Amino acid sequence: MLRRRVGAALGFAAALATLAAPAAAEASSFALFESGQVRPLALSPDGSRLYAVNTPDNRLEIFHVTTLGLIHLGSVTVGLEPVAVAARNNDEVWVVNHLSDSISVIDVKPGLAPRVVRTLLVGDEPRDIVFGGPGKNRAFITTAHRGQNVPFDPQLTTPGIGRADVWVFDAANLGPNTLGGAPLNILTLFTDTPRALAVSPDGSRVYAAGFHTGNRTTSLHRDLVAQLGGLPAPRVDSDGVKQPPTALIVKFDGQHWVDYDGDTWDGVVNFTLPDKDVFVIDAAANPPVKLPGASGVYSGVGTILFNMIVNPANGKVYVTNTEANNLQRFEGPGTFAGSTVRGHLHESRISILKNGTVSSRHLNKHIDYNAPVAPLPNATNAKSLATPVGMAITQNGQKLYVAALGSSKIGIFDTAQLENDTFVPSASNHIVLDDGGEPVGPTGLVLDEARNRLYVLTRFDNKIAVVNPTTKAVLARVPMYNPEPPSITEGRPYLYDARFSSSNGESSCASCHVFGDFDSLAWDLGNPDETTIPMPGPVALALPEFFETFDNLDALKGPMTTQSLRGMANHGPMHWRGDRTMGNAEPSAQPNDGTFDERGAFATFQGGFVGLLGRTQPIPPDDMEAFTDFVLQIMYPPNPIRHLDNSLTPDQQAGRDHFFTPDAAILACEDCHRLAPDANAAFGEPFPGFFGTDGRYVLNEVPQPMKVPHLRNLYQKVGMFGMPAVPSILPGHNELTGDQVRGFGFLNDGAEDTIFRFMHSPGFDLLSGFSPNGFDDRPGGDGDIKRRQVEQFLLAFDSNLAPIVGQQVTWTSHNGAAASGRLDLFLARADEGECDVVAKMRFGLEEIGFLYVGASQFVSSQPSFGPLSRAMLVLVANLLHTELTFTAVPPGSGERIGIDRDDDGICDGYE
Repeated sequence: MLRRRVGAALGFAAALATLAAPAAAEASSFALFESGQVRPLALSPDGSRLYAVNTPDNRLEIFHVTTLGLIHLGSVTVGLEPVAVAARNNDEVWVVNHLSDSISVIDVKPGLAPRVVRTLLVGDEPRDIVFGGPGKNRAFITTAHRGQNVPFDPQLTTPGIGRADVWVFDAANLGPNTLGGAPLNILTLFTDTPRALAVSPDGSRVYAAGFHTGNRTTSLHRDLVAQLGGLPAPRVDSDGVKQPPTALIVKFDGQHWVDYDGDTWDGVVNFTLPDKDVFVIDAAANPPVKLPGASGVYSGVGTILFNMIVNPANGKVYVTNTEANNLQRFEGPGTFAGSTVRGHLHESRISILKNGTVSSRHLNKHIDYNAPVAPLPNATNAKSLATPVGMAITQNGQKLYVAALGSSKIGIFDTAQLENDTFVPSASNHIVLDDGGEPVGPTGLVLDEARNRLYVLTRFDNKIAVVNPTTKAVLARVPMYNPEPPSITEGRPYLYDARFSSSNGESSCASCHVFGDFDSLAWDLGNPDETTIPMPGPVALALPEFFETFDNLDALKGPMTTQSLRGMANHGPMHWRGDRTMGNAEPSAQPNDGTFDERGAFATFQGGFVGLLGRTQPIPPDDMEAFTDFVLQIMYPPNPIRHLDNSLTPDQQAGRDHFFTPDAAILACEDCHRLAPDANAAFGEPFPGFFGTDGRYVLNEVPQPMKVPHLRNLYQKVGMFGMPAVPSILPGHNELTGDQVRGFGFLNDGAEDTIFRFMHSPGFDLLSGFSPNGFDDRPGGDGDIKRRQVEQFLLAFDSNLAPIVGQQVTWTSHNGAAASGRLDLFLARADEGECDVVAKMRFGLEEIGFLYVGASQFVSSQPSFGPLSRAMLVLVANLLHTELTFTAVPPGSGERIGIDRDDDGICDGYE
């Protein structure tokens, strides 16, 4: 299959131009975050309306449902990156805004113009929402255990803290005078960042799932492995060259920690991974609480959990998930070392939960992973379903529909056969959603049994497919407005489309790079069939000659944690070792010459389609170019740890000062880990700056050369505590430290549990001015304190966007006093160039937009309003008895989001 790009003339400058730059730098109107939709569609209880989140356009779209199809009634601007919607009743809808850390409460009473009446402020990156409890009037929302809106310290450096929260609100009593609502309770769950929710038919039980819950694997430090006899064979490349010591991935099998060969490593893992995946909440309790003990948690459900649904007939919970095969070593055909992970990364599954038991069903059990790779198309591929996400079920509980994002299909399952594992994978049980042969990427679906219709949100084309589930025919495709440029819409399918990426139809780049990010695992993807090659260079740091120098890229590189696809623009060569690169050594210069050419670097991932995903040949060059155009635009979100005013705490500031100061050391941290958000001034536009690396290499960090890594996502890796002592390198724990949320921590192999621990290494001491250069390294000593301060700064490290971006406040007639200070903050940060500020309100049947232009002045999308001061804008809203919602949006996007939706230079009110 060859996809031709309409926008073939789009070059790298155009791709980078879509990045929203920091500070006062000019930015384009669209910022790509690639947020994963969770519950993108909802039917009103009476079935008369369909609600759909329009993620790229930051809106809720409202449709009237008829026997003849969907009629668009209008849309409401919500927060940034809406990913889920739920109808509380026929009059009220709630929308989850992933980037804005907020919930939009929307009045949709028939006969009135829909409008946002409240904005609730919640934890970081909310993902899903359901209503349960008495009368189903309690809202349950999943968020990460962090964020600027949380009323507690997230304790990022404290062991034993769950990293997933469920916020619970009484929908009938949100706290009228509060700024962001008054939650009944905030439940903290012992898992990593959460995602999906489900509710029992009577509303008494709510089920909450983690997202990256892991599979009880972890990395052993390379020195521990060497001390206990070394790595399993092979230990040489195809030329017989001895390979470097590396970490080793092991898994807890219920009794022992074992490697892929079955050898035990119990003595060098000092913590436990309980793998708590799905939690049961008593929704009727006052306040709602997690059920205690074993009745309140399910373990071993899957590695990446996507969505959940409850069978209304028998109460069983179905969980779409993938299970990782990261214990298996190596990529490539495996002619030298036997089997590899080629085409067998994450298995697509549905797990069934009931009465404390978990039964997992592999949706693609027809795949023989040892069979030769077959050319496309083939029968195995046609039967496969990849990346199962949203689900819908019939009222009698007998038939389940599953959206396969990576296959552009809906899988149909008899639930009895699914539960008994007697189903037979067959293409005849699929609804193919392709549009003219092009993939469409279904993410969510709802079933309208009264009209015998399935409504499916297809993310690739931003449409709603109307399907007859009996005939399996697509009856209509209803488009939603999409502000994304063609370079995004045309390139996105290459991330997800497993039918195109792999021979067996199950593997895609998104199998590990989940929604363009990572899977929180390490993989040992060396290749014994390859040989050792020189490092490309150039070098940021090489230690003096009396240190051993490691300057080759070895075939057996050992475990490496999955890196995010976010923020790769301007960060040079790719992979931990920088082995994906276009150039070689000198001359190379930023921004895009030689080694620093990101387009050329990403193009070298062509080999991954054959050696890793399991294709017979690379994808066509035009397709790879389109993929590159897309992927280089994915951005990091604002840092959720840093204060909204972009200030630092005293400890963070002290850590930052040390980060930039050599003290008595050879170098400051920043000499390698470049932090220069405004580097665009030196290179011209467009240019997103440096956020921990400028793409150079270091030769002595580990026994391999490494590209200096960026530091924008360290807060995502918190949750592993208890690395054993490595006497030659690091202090550690020789006692058991108990249950941990994550099995992988920091550095390239994920074997080091905390940033603080890494900063005790001799190399770090020598380079950064800690002991043995005069600092007291005892607990509580000045060296210990400085390490803690640097750690605090790194967790709050700068990102491409300032912390204020995405934040919201809704001004009502009841909360003006509380809202005023937050609005002051928005406008102050806009004056500093960190964001644009837009406002929305209803005027009659029309939504009016406003854009802040400085000096406390707003311009309007409606010509009759003209420019308004902040005071006048609030006064107008009060006189009209309507709410006014303000949002801090990425710099350069305010005009489009606020007053000119189609970005054509003509205000919405003129059109």
